Amino acid sequence: MLNFDLHFSRGGFELTAAATVGAGVTGVFGPSGSGKSTLLALLAGLLSPTRGTVNLGDRILVDTHGKRFVPAWDRHVGLVFQDGQLFPHLTVRDNLLYGFSRIAPGLRRFDLQGVAQLLELTPLLDRRPTLLSGGERQRVALGRALLYSPQLLLLDEPLSSLDDRLKQQILPFLKRIRDETRIPMLYVTHARSELDYLADRVLGMESGRLQADVTA
Repeated sequence: MLNFDLHFSRGGFELTAAATVGAGVTGVFGPSGSGKSTLLALLAGLLSPTRGTVNLGDRILVDTHGKRFVPAWDRHVGLVFQDGQLFPHLTVRDNLLYGFSRIAPGLRRFDLQGVAQLLELTPLLDRRPTLLSGGERQRVALGRALLYSPQLLLLDEPLSSLDDRLKQQILPFLKRIRDETRIPMLYVTHARSELDYLADRVLGMESGRLQADVTA
């Protein structure tokens, strides 16, 4: 369970967002520039809020009043960007295992074989990212995030750089991740059709303000 109540200001932009996110997919829907990616950066620890709190399970990640701020590397949060951001010099296998090898064995919830089967990556394990299609690269990025065994999965417009054909390939994998892992997922997009297919609930974001449920 994720709980947050955040305020962030930079330049002339202000963001105010508060919500509780449970298992399944919570969509964040809104136009470009509304603050969706900024919200994910605050939750991931890539930005510090002006004031507020973030709690993930029984962990306090942010409490500006108590001067607590857990850095991004210690939050155990998976983050998937729209372009995947794979390491081009590593094979698919080594990309997948990048975060996995950096967490204690006792924290590992998934293994390489299981994630590769879930995302149908087994035939691709020895390839380099330059030899993959856009859809395959995004599946590897999702697999890398899962193998980090996150308590929360943040997806920042993960399909926006793909054409409709590739989107239709990736969406079923996202649904399988939702149904088979039960990891809470915050899914940012300005494509309502993706949320109609995937999300259990949808929050609206407009001009830096997160709104209550706008239905799924």
